[in-house]
Amino acid sequence: MSRPPYRLIAFDFDGTLADTFPWFGSVLNGVADRYRFRRVETHEVERLRSLSARAIIQELGIPAWKMPLIARHMRALAVRDADGIRLFPGVPEMLVALDAAGIGLAVVSSNGEATVRRALGESGAHIRHYACGASLFGKARHLRAVARQAGVSRGAMLAVGDEIRDAEAAAKAGCAFGAVAWGYTERAALQAQAPAHLFGEPGDIVEAVAY
Repeated sequence: MSRPPYRLIAFDFDGTLADTFPWFGSVLNGVADRYRFRRVETHEVERLRSLSARAIIQELGIPAWKMPLIARHMRALAVRDADGIRLFPGVPEMLVALDAAGIGLAVVSSNGEATVRRALGESGAHIRHYACGASLFGKARHLRAVARQAGVSRGAMLAVGDEIRDAEAAAKAGCAFGAVAWGYTERAALQAQAPAHLFGEPGDIVEAVAY
């Protein structure tokens, strides 16, 4: 069987390249108090991981007008804590292998570019394109932008992420979606989105697209 002819892989950052879920959990209730939405109790976490971002926002009672304020505040907290953010095991090696195979790499994230670059460290040398600071549901535009920057058709791009909104963004942008099972959203919920690929570990991405 021939490999998919991807020329560009656009990675999400939080929950895909970087293990930020513990950090997110540590700051969430402080943000809830600041912006007056419902706090998340420990026993709710696993159930919420099976939901889409839109469903979570509804459950927590966050009005749409607050979302840009909350997103800006979360990005500021991420800048503050960037030195403590770690990449998932296997991610640096994955980026090296994909780059060596001649596949272009991009990061499309709602997080800020400065935070992403600091967390990537030396691994960032393999990333050619960044489209950061996307709104929560604004990634499709950024995916189209990195495809243009890289000079590839959207049909030759694979968007890789860990959330249902990443799958939605890929569909809207007209590119394939690869789900990772190690991030924010539970595997079964991602599988229900019928991704082109469902990856169990970073090395699976290399096996699927580079050899």
